[in-house]
Amino acid sequence: MKSVPHATSLRRAPVQRRSAERLTRILDACAELLDEVGYDALSTRAVALRAGVPIGSVYRFFGNKRQMADALAQRNLERYTERVTERLKKASRGDWRAAMDAVLDEYLAMKRTAPGFSLVDFGNQIPVGARHAEPNTRVADRLTDLLSGYLGRTPDEDLRRVFLVAVESADTLVHLAFRTDPDGDEAIIAETRELLRAYLGRVLD
Repeated sequence: MKSVPHATSLRRAPVQRRSAERLTRILDACAELLDEVGYDALSTRAVALRAGVPIGSVYRFFGNKRQMADALAQRNLERYTERVTERLKKASRGDWRAAMDAVLDEYLAMKRTAPGFSLVDFGNQIPVGARHAEPNTRVADRLTDLLSGYLGRTPDEDLRRVFLVAVESADTLVHLAFRTDPDGDEAIIAETRELLRAYLGRVLD
């Protein structure tokens, strides 16, 4: 099945389709409950109840709710990558501005519509308010690998650094936009887009 987290984030990887579907229900329930009650009030028992599975099924995959949130963040990254890839299929190859728009637009769309995303996104918000570098590095590496071929660039350390700076900058500004307006302040988002174009244009033009 698509968007099942990599086995390294799980106690036990799903082998059969039925097991993978159960894992999907667990993560869907986790995402819904994050929006409804927040991370602190989230419990594995509530997730099991919402997912309609025995509590033992949750513990088969996860030792605690933090591991469950981490797996949800990893699934978010997989789904985000899929969405960006689909957008790029419709763009002219080598057009970095179209690629940048796809990267930013799909992130904004998930921020606005994906359950639990406002707390978990790609892993840098749990515990709530935490801002660790590692998830953004993972996102930057994923985008480097995804976009280097599309842009006809070598995925070397220079390009990884450029994308990391772009991801860190966009992450900070998008969080500002959503603190200013729950739907994302359009003026701040427009400024973010201009900032990214100016920075990336220096390297990619």
